[in-house]
Amino acid sequence: MSAGPKALWPSLLPPDQQGTDTLCAVSAEGVRVRFADGRELLDGSSGLWNTNLGYGNAAIAQAAADALLKASYLSVFRYENSYARRAAEALIEACGPDHYGRVLFSTSGGAANDLVMKLARHYHALRGEPRRKVVVGLRGSYHGLTFGGFALTGEDLGQQVYGVDQRLVRHVTPNDPAELAALLDRQGAQTAAVVVEPVMGSGAVPLTEEFLAELLRLRDVHGFLLVADEVATGFGRTGTLFASERWPARPDLLISSKGLTNGTSAAAVVLASRQVAELYDEAGAILSHGETQAGTPVTCATILATLSEMRRLDALNRGRQVADRLDEEFAALVAGHPLVTATTGVGCFRSVRMCLEDGTPFPQKGVSALVGAIRAAGAIVHPGLNGIQLFPALTYTDAEVSELVDCVRTGLDACVTGVAQDGGGRA
Repeated sequence: MSAGPKALWPSLLPPDQQGTDTLCAVSAEGVRVRFADGRELLDGSSGLWNTNLGYGNAAIAQAAADALLKASYLSVFRYENSYARRAAEALIEACGPDHYGRVLFSTSGGAANDLVMKLARHYHALRGEPRRKVVVGLRGSYHGLTFGGFALTGEDLGQQVYGVDQRLVRHVTPNDPAELAALLDRQGAQTAAVVVEPVMGSGAVPLTEEFLAELLRLRDVHGFLLVADEVATGFGRTGTLFASERWPARPDLLISSKGLTNGTSAAAVVLASRQVAELYDEAGAILSHGETQAGTPVTCATILATLSEMRRLDALNRGRQVADRLDEEFAALVAGHPLVTATTGVGCFRSVRMCLEDGTPFPQKGVSALVGAIRAAGAIVHPGLNGIQLFPALTYTDAEVSELVDCVRTGLDACVTGVAQDGGGRA
C-alpha cells in the first residue's frame, strides 16, 4: 500500500482500492505486466483489449520516436499533415477503397462516437432532411463516456446522475429484429443513424445473421446511416481486420480505436463511405468537429507501424490460431467445471458465463472477487456479465493460452471452495 495522500484519481476504481501497489503497473513486455508489488502477471485482457500485438513492439515504438523527433506536433485542425495523409491512405487501402472514401481522425472511441452522431445528423441535413436527429443504439452496448457516447451507451452507468441528454437516443434489444423494425416503423423518418458493435463489448455477444440481415434491409427502407463501432472488435480481434468485413454489406461509417495503434497513442478514426464523403464534397460543407491531438504525427506514425506489423507478424492468421486453441480449452472448461455453463464471443473476444449450483446466474457482486482470485493465480482478466471476459493478444503462444485458462480454472476452483464454505451464499 502506498503511504500518504493519493494524488492519482484512477478511472472506475473504488476509493478503497486506490493507492494499492498490487494494482499499480510499472512496466510491460510481450503479454506480461509487472506491478509495483513485484508480481508479473499474464495479461488476458490485452490492456483494455488494445495491445493486440502485445507490449513493447519495437517497430511501433521506433515509429513513434522518429515522428516525435522529426515533426513533434502537427495538426489536422484547419491544416493537413503528411503523416495523417499517409495514415488515411493506408487505412482506406486496408479496409476497402471500393467502399470507403475518407478518414476523419479523433482521439478516443467515445469522442469518435460523438463525431459520428454529428456527422450523421449533418449528412441528413445536407440531403434536405434536417428532422433526422434520432440515433439508435443497442441495450447493453458501450460507446464511451463522453457526453455523446455516454448518451448512446446502452448500459445504465449513471447517465441520469450526470445529466446526460438522451432525448434523441433510442435503444433496442440486441438480436431482436422485430423490436428494431417496430421502432423504425414509428421513427424511421426521424432516424439519422443506427450504431452497433458487431460483437457487444459487454458480454461478448455477436450480432446474429438474422439481426444483421434485418438491419441492412431496414437501412434500405428507411435511409439511415449504419455505423459499425469497431473500437473493440477492430484490428484482428475477431479474426478479420474488422468484424464488419463479414457482413453481407458494409456500414456507412466505421469507427476504430484501441488496436489501431496497438494501444500506444490516444487515437481513433472514423472511415466514411464514398457515398457519405461525396455528399460533403458536393455541398462544400464543413463538419464542425476537431480535436487538438487528433491526427498528429506520432498518432499517425503508430497507425502506419501497426498496420505494417500486423502484416509482418501474420497477426490475423495467428489470432485465428489462438481462437482455435481457446475453443478447445473452453470446451473442456464448460464440460469439466461446475460453475461454467457456457462461453460466448468470437476470435480473441470471449466471455465465460457461470451459474451457481442451484442454476441461478453467478451474481455480479461476486465477479470482482472472481477476477481477484484469477489475478492471485497469475492472470489478468476483465469482469463480465455473470462471469469474466478474456481478450488475449493475437500473438499468444499455445503455452500462454493454456496458462491463461489454467489461471482461470484455479480462480474458479477458489470460488467453488468459497461457495461451499459459505453454504452456497457467497459470490
